[in-house]
Amino acid sequence: MTPPDNAAGPIPQPSRAEAGVGFAIQAPRAPSAPRRIGAMVLRHWYLLRGSWPRALEMAYWPTVQLLIWGFLSQFLATNSSWIAQAAGVLVAGVLLWDILARSQIGMSVTFLEEMWSRNLGNLFVSPLRPQEWVASLIVMALIRTLIGLSLPVLLAIPLFGFNLFVMIGLPLAAFFLNLVLTGVIVGMLTSGLLLRHGMGAESFAWMAVFILAPLSAVYYPVASLPDWIEPISRILPPTYVFEGMRGVVFGNGLDWTNLAMALGLNLVYGALAALYFLRAFRHARTVGKLLQTGE
Repeated sequence: MTPPDNAAGPIPQPSRAEAGVGFAIQAPRAPSAPRRIGAMVLRHWYLLRGSWPRALEMAYWPTVQLLIWGFLSQFLATNSSWIAQAAGVLVAGVLLWDILARSQIGMSVTFLEEMWSRNLGNLFVSPLRPQEWVASLIVMALIRTLIGLSLPVLLAIPLFGFNLFVMIGLPLAAFFLNLVLTGVIVGMLTSGLLLRHGMGAESFAWMAVFILAPLSAVYYPVASLPDWIEPISRILPPTYVFEGMRGVVFGNGLDWTNLAMALGLNLVYGALAALYFLRAFRHARTVGKLLQTGE
């Protein structure tokens, strides 16, 4: 039995436009690098804005440190001629140290939140590049630092009569930049360790920066360190920041040599830390660790 003829005539064929003949099908354009960085910053900003415990934690420890060392400095001001010359030197040391600590911890926590949520694999099937991811981590570290320090900096004015902006003045911007750079460097190193070794290295994210505290002359001059420790202290960028801070607080003005040494060391260590992070990222991607990280 033969099939009936098509009464409606021949079956219509698709046009050249419908068939795609002679027409190039363009893939959608990926968003630009600033938009990708901004998207990552917004992701973590929404997490931060939607969780008041996160915001409270950022201000809690700097405030506690300020109160402990602030009251101690008030006591020493009446019992030590060295402190009496500049009663705010300990308070300034506490606040500047927290710039370094908050920037490193802020970067590490932002990185860890991606690992805790097992989100690294999702991020890097997108057009996001490793260097753009690092840029977003740095921006979030800066935001977390500013939020965390705002309360103790303001409390220091009525409680201890110490105004960080007035006491240090314009050099504060240079000190802030160098301390944030050091925090970012330590944050990149700990993030690289986490990429290479997984969550077994998580403790380094919390303790790495505090290894620098006794060696960076935060609360005392470098000359007071033992002779064998002093050379180690001299290769750390924060040492020159805190030495410069004491010079400003004691009325000796800003020593540009200290500032140049801090910036130079930061640039060298920053380049090395970036190379280590990128190598650790490539290793993690090659062996499949980006899909295996998490709690």
